[in-house]
Amino acid sequence: MAPVGRIETASPGRLRGSVALLRRKVPVSVAFGVFWLAAMVVIALFADYLRPYDITAMDLTSRLSSPGAFKHWLGTDELGRDVLSRLVQSIRVSLIIAFGATILSAVFGTTLGFAAARFRGVVEHLVLVLADFQAALPFLIMSLAVLAFFGSSMVLLVCLMGFYGWERYARIARGLAISAGGQGYAAAVVQLGATPARVYLRHILPNVASTLIVSMTLTFPEIILMESGLSFLGLGVQPPETSLGNMVGFGREYLTRAPWIMLAPAAVIMLTTLSISLVGDWLRDKLDPTLR
Repeated sequence: MAPVGRIETASPGRLRGSVALLRRKVPVSVAFGVFWLAAMVVIALFADYLRPYDITAMDLTSRLSSPGAFKHWLGTDELGRDVLSRLVQSIRVSLIIAFGATILSAVFGTTLGFAAARFRGVVEHLVLVLADFQAALPFLIMSLAVLAFFGSSMVLLVCLMGFYGWERYARIARGLAISAGGQGYAAAVVQLGATPARVYLRHILPNVASTLIVSMTLTFPEIILMESGLSFLGLGVQPPETSLGNMVGFGREYLTRAPWIMLAPAAVIMLTTLSISLVGDWLRDKLDPTLR
């Protein structure tokens, strides 16, 4: 019998085995992606408390200060505004736009896909024609025309970005809904008297949600890059508000004299889109039953 109060400790071999098992389950690249995305979300949520200065506060005596200064860790821009403060706010704005547009695109596309699977015939043909038209449309050129004509605002930008990529969700939702409708559980629920809305929302949607979530992780970085491109061209987020693409656009004029103005938001864009892609690919492999 073991003595009372004896505490068993894990052997080094057992600890190494646990670490190796964890690495096999979650690759290092995916762990980095999750960590980076979690950090971006925290920064976006608590941006008001993390900003050392207001984004419009100017210190003309410290114009184009290089990074590493005690007052300005990431340096200042051409107007003496703190780059770190503007970067924190830019992360919040870009993530809000990308998240809102991704949700809007997913809801709109999934609704049309379910409608095509439910009614078939003319409705299905119309949805597929709209999806083909959307896929063939040069979305960036259309976005430039709409923003140039109506002017840029946060609501318009989110709604415009929300129409990017909806045809993917429509095709996926339609195909999966038709497949699920031919299975036994959907027919059994219908026989029990469930309404079509209940069948699609309570039974079919949960079974196809994993595929739609993976599609959202693939669309999210594309929307971030699209918003960054529009802001870079001057038709996205307008001053005094700032976004990652907005900072890159204004920093390109000082690339040789003050590269940190442009490099800091560009690095955030690159790492964020890379992290989302890594996590999305990992989720696709984990949630795809054919790869198990």
